[in-house]
Amino acid sequence: MPVLPLPHRIEAWLEDLYIAVNRREMVHPDPLEFLYRYECLKDREIAGLIGSSLAYGRVAQILKSVAAVLDVMGPSPHDFLLSVSRNELKARFQGFCHRFACDTDLIDLLSAIKRVIQEYGSLYACFLNGYRSSDDLLIPAQIRFCEALSYGYDLGHLLPLPQRGSACKRLNLFLRWMVRCDAVDPGGWPEIPASRLIVPLDTHMHRIGNHLGFSARKQADLRTALEITAAFAGLKPNDPVRYDFALTRIGIRKDIDFDHYLERYRTGN
Repeated sequence: MPVLPLPHRIEAWLEDLYIAVNRREMVHPDPLEFLYRYECLKDREIAGLIGSSLAYGRVAQILKSVAAVLDVMGPSPHDFLLSVSRNELKARFQGFCHRFACDTDLIDLLSAIKRVIQEYGSLYACFLNGYRSSDDLLIPAQIRFCEALSYGYDLGHLLPLPQRGSACKRLNLFLRWMVRCDAVDPGGWPEIPASRLIVPLDTHMHRIGNHLGFSARKQADLRTALEITAAFAGLKPNDPVRYDFALTRIGIRKDIDFDHYLERYRTGN
């Protein structure tokens, strides 16, 4: 991935935003908050994959849907999945609906997670199995991870495939949660370097990337995600998604004035 040189003033502005916003009390409303329920990594990564897979649409509905799933799974999603049959999953989640996802879609996702856990021991072990330190990008590992999960199941829009050119915002969001570790991201996957992460590109981050001159592309696809990631890597080579949470809070939290921060960027104040 090419590293783009960027003016120091942009980095100072972004760091100022990071310090102000990248705090645990700023997380709500965000499906990330559900991960804080779990101390055990095997539980947290399952909650993270469920939460990120459902992270589309209005945030209030996202939180409601994720809570509906995790509340049924109890204090240990890992133990829950290993203890229930597919028929029991059907009974527990009958009638579930989140925008385009119905109960069958959710049950397929949970069944796929269960099969991976039974085969590899954990989602982390599965991802590591497909990770190669020699790969320039994390995309090959993402493809292998998605193929392992979707084997025998049609996960459709809940798990978009990177090889199709999608920005895979939700998968990259999940990886940010699991790889990075700071006041917001809980981490737990230390063998995956944060330097390989890709910006979780949604319409809001796409707009910000265009505003900052990180990309001029109109499509919010994988190519654009890589361009914006490369621009951030010019500032933080070891942590190109460092500013993702702080920047995306601008579009969600009503107490953050994006125009104010943009004006500070323009004027250097």
